[in-house]
Amino acid sequence: MLSRERMQNLFLEMIQIYSPSKGEKEMADFIEAWLTKRGIEFKSDRAGEGYGGNGRNIVAHIPGTKEGIPLGFGAHMDQIEPCRDVKAVIDGNIIRTDGTTTLGGDDKSGIAAVLEAVEDILESGAEHRDIYLVFTCSEEISMQGTKHMDLGILPCKDLVIADATGNTGVIAYKAPAMEAIEITVRGKKAHAGIEPEKGVNAVCAAAKAIDKMHIGRIDAQTTSNIGRIEGGGATNVVTDEVSFTAEIRSHSMEKLSEEVEYMENCLKEAAEEMGAQYEFNHELAYPSLSLDMDCELVRLTKDAMEKEDIKPELMVIGGGSDANVLAGHGYRSVILGLGMRDVHTVQESLDMDEVWKAARVIRRMMSGDQEK
Repeated sequence: MLSRERMQNLFLEMIQIYSPSKGEKEMADFIEAWLTKRGIEFKSDRAGEGYGGNGRNIVAHIPGTKEGIPLGFGAHMDQIEPCRDVKAVIDGNIIRTDGTTTLGGDDKSGIAAVLEAVEDILESGAEHRDIYLVFTCSEEISMQGTKHMDLGILPCKDLVIADATGNTGVIAYKAPAMEAIEITVRGKKAHAGIEPEKGVNAVCAAAKAIDKMHIGRIDAQTTSNIGRIEGGGATNVVTDEVSFTAEIRSHSMEKLSEEVEYMENCLKEAAEEMGAQYEFNHELAYPSLSLDMDCELVRLTKDAMEKEDIKPELMVIGGGSDANVLAGHGYRSVILGLGMRDVHTVQESLDMDEVWKAARVIRRMMSGDQEK
C-alpha cells in the first residue's frame, strides 16, 4: 500500500540534506543508497564536472513485467539557496519553512512522490511497465545538469517530470524556448564637469536602446525582460561602459528570432545616434517544449488522473525546466503539479495533500492500471 506517512517522512529527511545547485553530491549519494538497498540498478554520469559542480545525473531502470510503453519519472535534486539547516514547520497538510531558508518542495517533493510510488510497486509485487527513474542535478541554474547529461543512460523517450507549481491536475505540455542575452555598450570617458561634450555616455546610449525595446508581455506567446545592469563609477566621469543581461522567451521560434533581431536593432540605432559601440551576445538557453494534446503520453497522464478522481488541467506555462532541454534531444515530457507555493523564496510552502495525489497518479502510471 502507498503510505502517505512514509512519503512525508522521506521528504522531511531529504530536505535536511544540503543540496544547492553545483553541490548535489550528498543528495545523489542518498538516492543511490536508496536504490541500492532495494536492488534497483542505476547508472550515473559526471555532469557536474562540465560546469564546476560536484553533482551527477542518475537514471535507474526497473524492467517491466507487462506490456505498455516505457515511462520515465523524474525530478531534480538541487534546491535554491539559502537551503542549509532547513527547519520545517508542519501545520496540518501544509509544510513551510521557519522563514530562514527555502523549503525544498521544489523539487524534493517530486522525488518523494516518485520514490513512494516505486516503494509500493516493489512491496506489492504489482505488474508494471518498463520504469525509468531520472534524477537530475543543477536544474535551477539553466538546467546545467541536463545540458551536460550523458544521454546514453536514458533510452526512455517518454517522461513524466514532477516539478510544477500548482495543484495536482496541472499537466504542463507546452513551455517556451528562451534566448539568454548579454549586452555591453561602450562610450568614451571625459570629465563630466569640465568637458562632458568630449565624452560618450554609455549609460545614456543603453537607456535609449532599452527604451525602444519590447519589454514585458509582448504577446500571448512571448515575453522579454532586462535583468542585471551594471557599470559606471564616479559622478564626475562620463561613463564609458555599461553591461546588462536580458532574456526573451517564446513558444514560437520564429517570433523568438524576430525579437532577438529587434533588440539588437534597438542597440544599433542608439549606438549610432550617440556615437557608441556595442557587443550583443545571445544563445538559445533551451528549446521549446510542445506536445500534441492527443499524444499517448498526455492521454496516459490524463487517464491516470481521472482514475484518481482528479480533474486534468492541461496548461501552457512560461517557465523552463529539464523537459525543455530534453525536448531538444527528441524526448517527450509532461510536467506535473505538486502543490508548491512561493518557490525560490523563504516563504516557500508545500501542500502534502497535493503531493499525495501526485504519488497516486504516478503509481497508477507506473502500473498501467486502468481500474479505479
